[in-house]
Amino acid sequence: MARTARPPVIAVMGHIDHGKSSLLDYIREENIVAGEAGGITQHVAAYIAEHNGRFVTFLDTPGHEAFKALRTRGAAAADISILVVAADEGVMPQTLDALAAIKEANIPYIIAITKIDKNNADIAHTKNSLVEHGIYIEGMGGDVAYAPISSKTGEGIPGLLDLVLLAADLLELTADPEASATGFVLESTQDPKRGSSATLIIKNGTLTLGRLPAGRQGFVVAGDAYAPIRFIEDFRGARVEHAGPSEPVRISGFSKLPTAGALFNVVKSKKEALDATRSVVLGDRSASQNGLVETPVEGVGELPLVVKADVAGSVDAIVHELAKTTHERAVVRLISSGVGSVSEADVKTAYAAGGVIISFNVGMDAIASELAERDKVAVFPFSIIYELTAKVAELLAERAPSVTAEKELGRALVLKTFSAGAKKQVLGARYVSGILSVGDRVKLVRKGVEVARGSIKNLQQARADVKEIKVEGDFGAEIEARENAAYGDEIIAFTISES
Repeated sequence: MARTARPPVIAVMGHIDHGKSSLLDYIREENIVAGEAGGITQHVAAYIAEHNGRFVTFLDTPGHEAFKALRTRGAAAADISILVVAADEGVMPQTLDALAAIKEANIPYIIAITKIDKNNADIAHTKNSLVEHGIYIEGMGGDVAYAPISSKTGEGIPGLLDLVLLAADLLELTADPEASATGFVLESTQDPKRGSSATLIIKNGTLTLGRLPAGRQGFVVAGDAYAPIRFIEDFRGARVEHAGPSEPVRISGFSKLPTAGALFNVVKSKKEALDATRSVVLGDRSASQNGLVETPVEGVGELPLVVKADVAGSVDAIVHELAKTTHERAVVRLISSGVGSVSEADVKTAYAAGGVIISFNVGMDAIASELAERDKVAVFPFSIIYELTAKVAELLAERAPSVTAEKELGRALVLKTFSAGAKKQVLGARYVSGILSVGDRVKLVRKGVEVARGSIKNLQQARADVKEIKVEGDFGAEIEARENAAYGDEIIAFTISES
C-alpha cells in the first residue's frame, strides 16, 4: 500500500521554569482529542492533541533518556521540537543544552517565547538574547520561526500550533499504515498489577490486537525485552483494537523493563521474540565502545549510573576507571554522562532507570536536590577518583543477584481442561514422573516452549483430595496460571534454590 501522511511527533524542550510544563498543560486542556475528562493517566508520557482538524502527538518527557538514546541509534524520537524561552529571562544555560540536543538529533525547531503576560516580560530583549547566542529568528537575520505566547491566557498558542503544522507539511511525514508496527520506547515502568510496562510511539505501520493464524499471538520486541500483545492501551488508558503511525500506546507484560529509547518491532511468535532478544544481548556485549554495558543484560545484575563531572576530561577518566570495575554477576551500565552540575534531568534519568548519580567536583541544582530527596535517588559526590571507584565497586556488589537454579520435581501430561477462569483452571492429567505436590510451582510447556508459570492449588485422585501425586495413573489438578492449558501440554513441577 502507498505511504500516507502521518501526524508529527513534537518534543517541547527548554530551560527549567521557562514554561514548558505550562504550555503542555494548556495544549492538553484545550486541544486534547475528545475523551473522558481527566482521563489521561499520569504515567503515560505522550498524548494526542487536535488543531484545525489535524492530529499532533506531544511527548511529555522529551528530556527523557529516550531522546538521547535514539540519537545514538540513528532515529529521531521527535520530528519537530518546540524550544521554549521565557520572555522575562531570555536564553539560559539549559536553553543552549536543549538546542544542542535538537541540533544533534537533526530535527527542525520552532521558538516559543513564553510568559509574555508577565509584567517584566521583554520580548525585544528575548529576541536579542536569541540572536546573541546564535539563534537567528525570522526578521532578525535568520529563518527560525517563533511565536510569542502566554500559557496563562492562551494568547499566541494557536499560532504556535499553526507553525508546528506548517513545519510538518514541509517535512512531508509519511508512513505505511498497512505495515507491521515499528517505533521506539518512550518510557518504561514497573506496574505492581501488570508487571513491566512501556509507553511506545509508533513511527510506522499499525499495531493490531488479535490472534494470528493457528492461534498464535503477536509479540512486541524492544531491545532485549519482549511482550505478548494481549491488550493495547491508548494515551488515555482506554483499551483499543489497533493504533497507527505517531500514536502513543501502552503495552504491559514485558519480560523485563525495556530500555528507554530502544527501537521496537513486532514478531509472530515467542520463539522469534526470544531469538531477537538474544541477538541484542550478544550484540551489546561486544559493541560497547567504552567497556561499559549500554543496555541491560538478562540474568546479570546491573548498576545504572549517571555521571556528572567538572570537565570533559574528568568524565572520560571516570568512564575509563569504571570500565575496570567488574563483578562476576553484575555490570555497570552508564545511562548518562556529562559536564556540569547535577540537574533535574539527571535525577529523572536516574530515577527512570533505577540507578544512582555519581558527581565529581560539581554541585547540585536546588530543584534537582529536592527531586532527588522526594524520589529517593541516591547522589554520591566525590573529589578523589579512587574513592569514587571504590564506592561504585561497593554499590555494584550490592546489585549482584544470587545464583538461582531450577530443579524438576515432577512431570505430568494434560489430558483435558474441565474449567478455566481468569487465573485458575481445573485439569485432567496423567502422571509421567517424579512427585507433584500441592503448593508446588509449575510451568506449562507447549511443544517444548514454556507458555506460563503458576502453582498447584489442589490435587485429586480417585475423587479424593490428596497432597501429592507420585504413582502412575490419571488425576485431577487445580492450577493457577495466567495462560490456559491445552491437551498435550506438559505440567512440570519445580523448585528454585539460591546460592
